[in-house]
Amino acid sequence: MDSRPMPAPTRNRKINSMAHDNPYPARKRPVLVAAVAGLLALTAPIVWAPAPAAAAAPSTPYLPKPTGPHRVGTTSLHLTDTSRPDPWVPAAKTRELMVSLWYPTAARAGRRAPYVTPKESELLLKGSGIKELENIPPEGLSRTRTNAFTDAEPSGRRRSLPLVVLSPGFTWPRSSLTGLAEDLASRGYVVAGIDHTYENFATTFPDGRVATCAACKNVNDDDFGQKVIRSRAIDIPFVLDQLTGPRPKWKGSPLINPARIAMAGQSIGGAAAPQTMLQDSRVRAGINMDGSMFLPIPKSGLARPFLLMGAPSGDSTWKRDWEQLTGWKRWLVVKGALHPSFTDYDMLLQQLGVNLGSGLKETRSVDITRKYVAAFFDLHLRGKPQPLLDKPSPRYPEVQFCLPSAKKC
Repeated sequence: MDSRPMPAPTRNRKINSMAHDNPYPARKRPVLVAAVAGLLALTAPIVWAPAPAAAAAPSTPYLPKPTGPHRVGTTSLHLTDTSRPDPWVPAAKTRELMVSLWYPTAARAGRRAPYVTPKESELLLKGSGIKELENIPPEGLSRTRTNAFTDAEPSGRRRSLPLVVLSPGFTWPRSSLTGLAEDLASRGYVVAGIDHTYENFATTFPDGRVATCAACKNVNDDDFGQKVIRSRAIDIPFVLDQLTGPRPKWKGSPLINPARIAMAGQSIGGAAAPQTMLQDSRVRAGINMDGSMFLPIPKSGLARPFLLMGAPSGDSTWKRDWEQLTGWKRWLVVKGALHPSFTDYDMLLQQLGVNLGSGLKETRSVDITRKYVAAFFDLHLRGKPQPLLDKPSPRYPEVQFCLPSAKKC
């Protein structure tokens, strides 16, 4: 989000980005709430005015402790798909991906995993163009305290752990969903967060290379959102193959139950969930957190469980596709939420003294996201009843159940 006026998109959509300007050459409008640190803000017309920075921000931002019974380990995988060139850099004859895994561990101690590198933090904040973020040191996000132990030994019985894939918003790294990933892992899930290379401001490879946002130069293309989704719907099945196929790339892969796989994503990562599910029957359930559906769900429908969870701004593509969700479904609206409230960033920037105007204070945005996402996966991957998903809860009054047929949205 930039403090300057931005050109308006030609149609209602959200592409989550950390870029400093909107590429659409149309009439101007006020800056929109579309992401945490400056976006290619393609979203519903919500005027945003940044609140003053806090007088004294904590020196060390942190992710709240996971709520499940297990301690959490994490590791990273460098995967290479030799079957296709990179969609954004055709000169790259293979598609390279970085994947973070979070999982249960019996380890009682270890080195805490870094949130991002100092360079990744610098590129992420620099790409924002938001004046209010200039007071944050370039390495500020790299100071974030996490809860997972690096390369800890995975624990669990063979084929006992469900697998959840997380896909981040455009220009945001896989680390943007760490708070959610750690919590799911503490509840007994394996979680795979994917960096969709060249679609964010910084992906660091083991040899030290840092890939930046090559895709950002294509955002003027009319089919850009569709291209992103189609690419991710290839990335994700490839990652599933690498984790659950005959030659898995992770030593903990035997713990994964390949019959219990689901996906969640934020912004365009959430919009990629239906397309991924339509193309890969292994993905049994999906969640879209505040992402516009650039690719309509076909009239043949999507019969597997699906959760829409978003900010009050609403999205016309959700209304368009609601009837095409023919299985179990819910549409939740979180009062006070902004687009980044379904990531770590709403909370972390508040800790760093920057208020985006969110109505969810302290850790509330992460608390709500964790609770409802875990309930959805416990219901559909583990078969555990979840009354929380049946009606509004007095513990979470911010969460409203949307019923388009009754015009309750």
